[in-house]
Amino acid sequence: MSGQSRRVLLQALLVSEEHTVGHGALIEELWGEDVPNGVVNALQAHISRLRKWLRSIDDGSSGVQLLSYAHGYQLSLGRARLDATDFGSAIARGVELAADDPADAVRTLRAALRMWRGPVFGGDCGGLMCECAATRFNELRLQGLESLFDAELALRREGQLLGELNQAHRENPLRERFCGQLMIALYRSGRQAEALEVYHRTRRRLSDELGIDPTPELRKLEECILQHAPQLRHVESELTLLSARLA
Repeated sequence: MSGQSRRVLLQALLVSEEHTVGHGALIEELWGEDVPNGVVNALQAHISRLRKWLRSIDDGSSGVQLLSYAHGYQLSLGRARLDATDFGSAIARGVELAADDPADAVRTLRAALRMWRGPVFGGDCGGLMCECAATRFNELRLQGLESLFDAELALRREGQLLGELNQAHRENPLRERFCGQLMIALYRSGRQAEALEVYHRTRRRLSDELGIDPTPELRKLEECILQHAPQLRHVESELTLLSARLA
């Protein structure tokens, strides 16, 4: 069993979060459309080698087991934990805290985001199951960043936040919530012209790449900046403006 095959098989079983994965799904994950002759026997051989490898790196104290069923396989983690599970739970807690306790939300979300170590699966997802999992984890991270920026803005830390916001917007230029948060941070830092330029650049990109206009929330934010609307200086109104999720 090659290291690549073992990694893909292990990833697929891990992202199932202790649910049984059917034979067909694992075959597709490992071979895609290039299914070899005797594929069921080949899958069983891969499972056997993976089971042997797991035993070689664990003395049995963790309780990890690779279980076989008539319809598929399950990786039971026993007392072991997945950092991805802890990451998702921490992000969810931070998101819940953001509106009512921004200081605690910042602490929780920054601790969660420090767990991120770069591209999911090192950027090599394997098959469809792992690609979907990578998309899910990346979305969790972005949601965590959005809630973190909301909480930091509520604490009036826009000056400290500009570097992170610029990076998030640059890496996700079609994500309107980052655009809106950056516009607010720039405006509140006395940089109205730059805030409006961020809006116009995003509007052009949305039109050119997706053929759509900015959301009503983002257009309203541009109008508020043009009019120097006082609510842009108020924490409560700002959170209300940003809590409507910008696509």
